[in-house]
Amino acid sequence: MSEAVRGEDGLFRCPWGLSAPDYVEYHDTEWGKPVHGDTALYERLCLEAFQSGLSWITILRRREGFRRAFDGFDPAKVAAYDDADVERLLTDEGIIRNRAKILATIANARALLELDGTSLDALIWGFAPDPAPKAPTSLTDVPAVTQESTALAKELKRKGFRFVGPTTAYAMMQACGLVNDHLADCFAR
Repeated sequence: MSEAVRGEDGLFRCPWGLSAPDYVEYHDTEWGKPVHGDTALYERLCLEAFQSGLSWITILRRREGFRRAFDGFDPAKVAAYDDADVERLLTDEGIIRNRAKILATIANARALLELDGTSLDALIWGFAPDPAPKAPTSLTDVPAVTQESTALAKELKRKGFRFVGPTTAYAMMQACGLVNDHLADCFAR
């Protein structure tokens, strides 16, 4: 038996997935589901970087603001941002106004466009663990960092990406379905 908790709808979920209505929706429909495509993965990587030092709910609630501010996370558009765009973003109340994270988002768009002969999708998914880890039964079974996330972070940094440490890389791996860290009895598993 895992630590999954029964919600009002009778479904068992990871405990964090019941802590706020926004989390219920995110947990049930998105977290841990495979994400593919350079733009989609670039968005997730950037949002995870913005989350660093904050709670995920803060980012989740501002996600549409981030999408508006960063042109739908279109890498070509974001890569072309200049100092005026940075200043615009620093005054945008719909996002987290952190200069280092804004600059990292722009640098990451440029790094994505400079990938030599591979896609961001192929690069990231190349670090999915094989075989898949055993289903966790408690939140204490869920790591913050793995060998794969450490290797992914190192490779992303080598390719010019910023704000991509091993913990951020692992959070992205969880969110994008490279690993399935839903608890063993969670319906979303």
